[in-house]
Amino acid sequence: MIKILENAKSKLEELRVQHDKKFVRLSVTGGGCAGLGYEWEFEDAPDLSDIVVDNMLLIDQMFEMYIMGMELNYNASAFESGFTFNNPLATSQCGCGTSFSVQ
Repeated sequence: MIKILENAKSKLEELRVQHDKKFVRLSVTGGGCAGLGYEWEFEDAPDLSDIVVDNMLLIDQMFEMYIMGMELNYNASAFESGFTFNNPLATSQCGCGTSFSVQ
């Protein structure tokens, strides 16, 4: 479904420990300058409709059509850091990279 690159795996693991949660949830929401956005939450257990990726990331099956084939990475530098979403289904993205649209 999606590929979590090593930097993102390390950061997700760090966040799970920090928040004392077993999973991080990635959702797709309406909004942002391009129409859709990514949203993060922490969870203790998956729901029945969840896809579990690398035993750490939860994605509800209803969002699969928006993120199939996506690569999730985490980049850090002295001036900024954050998750990056390489989503092959996105037909456009905003400048910040967290808002996208699909056709």
